[in-house]
Amino acid sequence: MSLMKKLFLAAALFMAAGTATQVFAQEQQDGVWDSIIRKLGRGVSNVAFGAVELPVKWYQVNFDEGGFAACTYGIFKGLSYVVIREVVGVVEVATFFAPLPGCSTDLPDSPAWGYGPILEPEWIITPAQNRYNFVYPETRTMP
Repeated sequence: MSLMKKLFLAAALFMAAGTATQVFAQEQQDGVWDSIIRKLGRGVSNVAFGAVELPVKWYQVNFDEGGFAACTYGIFKGLSYVVIREVVGVVEVATFFAPLPGCSTDLPDSPAWGYGPILEPEWIITPAQNRYNFVYPETRTMP
């Protein structure tokens, strides 16, 4: 099977699963399905954009500790976070329907099971890390 056929089949399956999930979600609690979908999106984001951790960590170390630290420690820190982010993304995609222990969103250190993030920060770039308005424009509105 060619690559295009595989991609088309995968897209069709995701669309069908999304449609079935939306119909089934109307019958269930909205909060649980939102958490499941958020976990899947977080996992896909971690797998797709995990490599962005390298320049982000490199830049953060440069901003906080200077250029020499960024050229050594920052690169190694970024590479380790790339690996961690990719592995966590694969785990979240593989287990998006199942709650995991210690991932409850109710309390920060709760041992309860849930659909919360395994790795903090939840997303690679957050508004707090957005120096120079690179990802989030300064004119954005906060909810």
